Amino acid sequence: MKSYIDKKKKNHVFMWLIAEVIFIFVIATVSIILYDMYINIDVKEYESYETEKVTKEVNTDNTHDISQILEETSKSVVGISKIVANNTGIFSINSEKTLSLGSGIIVSDNGYILTNEHVSGSKYSKCYVTIEGEEKEYPGTVIWSDSDIDLSIIKIEKLGLIPAKLANSDNIRVGNKAYAIGNPIGLEFQRTVTSGIVSAVDRTIKLKEDEEYSYMEDLIQTDATINNGNSGGPLINEQGEVIGVNTVKIEEAEGIGFAIPINIVKPIIEKLKKEGIFNEASIGIYAYDKEVIQYLEEDLDFETGIYIVSVKKDGAAYGKGLMTGDIITKIDNVSLNKMSDLRKYIYSKDIGDKVILMIERKGKNFGIEIELQKK
Repeated sequence: MKSYIDKKKKNHVFMWLIAEVIFIFVIATVSIILYDMYINIDVKEYESYETEKVTKEVNTDNTHDISQILEETSKSVVGISKIVANNTGIFSINSEKTLSLGSGIIVSDNGYILTNEHVSGSKYSKCYVTIEGEEKEYPGTVIWSDSDIDLSIIKIEKLGLIPAKLANSDNIRVGNKAYAIGNPIGLEFQRTVTSGIVSAVDRTIKLKEDEEYSYMEDLIQTDATINNGNSGGPLINEQGEVIGVNTVKIEEAEGIGFAIPINIVKPIIEKLKKEGIFNEASIGIYAYDKEVIQYLEEDLDFETGIYIVSVKKDGAAYGKGLMTGDIITKIDNVSLNKMSDLRKYIYSKDIGDKVILMIERKGKNFGIEIELQKK
């Protein structure tokens, strides 16, 4: 009887030990699970906090970067002033003189400045240039200009200038951020910055002056505010690179301004920086692309190429077989879709160079060789 009781006591103790082990195991397991949940929650909250913190820091850095970029780019923007005379006949008693103000872009460290022709005047004109941080005015001479695209280059005698960085304007897209820098009213508001976007590319506008019409092609349209004094100043991208030269705005509407793509004039700038001189070569034709020709010939329709309006009698192309109505589709195997394509290529060539023009005439295609002459 005693052995039975002892055996029963032993079984009871054994069962109690098993229950205690199970209880400890359950407590330990629950503790581990709760601790793991706590760690995960803490890590997630920490990661969320860090992500938010980094995002805020990035946004702050971006704002800081843009401000710094604009500040640096502004050092390459100059003011340009010019005395403009009205009724300046030598016998005029009521002759009046006014001060024309505009902007310019430093494109070399030794004094070459890019601007609009209507700001500086035509070739050999004189003007005055003001540089950031200096009270002195530097006399400048226009060494090149083109009224068809309203661009000119001025030379001043000054070394150590800070040239602007030039972008590839062929890469810009509608919606890209854009900033205009210039002197919108006068020198008291010099280097004012306005912001917007690229609203359109390859725009053509029709201008009227003295009852005559002219056309500007292949322009960048922007809603960054451009006023008269901004003319000649840069339109830049978010990297501080010049994508265009501000030129005109539509007076009838707000938020519509235009800039000339920088790529057009790059070959001239490179020649001036390397050789110190630029002698412009010419084919000797008047021509328009399809964006302009629709204003002149409503029934004329062509997909690509440059339409020849006339051939200059004293130009390189005269007597070579070109005719009014011909369409130039290529020059030296470079396809032509816009007038800026033709200009860029010719600007890169020298007087005396020979080029091959591919011509389309009444469904037939043929080539003509022309030796470029001085414009």
